[in-house]
Amino acid sequence: MANTVDWPVRVSLVEEDGTTTARAVLETGTTTLTGHGTARCSPGDPDVPEIGDEIAAGRALKDLAGQLLRVADDDLQEVGAAPPRRENRMAYGWTNALA
Repeated sequence: MANTVDWPVRVSLVEEDGTTTARAVLETGTTTLTGHGTARCSPGDPDVPEIGDEIAAGRALKDLAGQLLRVADDDLQEVGAAPPRRENRMAYGWTNALA
């Protein structure tokens, strides 16, 4: 049987002095997560507030998505279904032979 759940997300934007700040809030019913994002207008660029809103909101939603995935990873780990954690490794580069 299908199950439908609505999770409202509210995005608030504040623009001041060429900087747009966004806050995205997700309420799941059991958890509230808040993502943050900012966008700044470069001095040489035309001031188009809509673009700053889009960038700041996108960054806030990306932050929110990362938090939600971390919560899911933690929940999976609690029930023993999580994959093993990856080691932090340097992708490329020289080892420090002088250390």
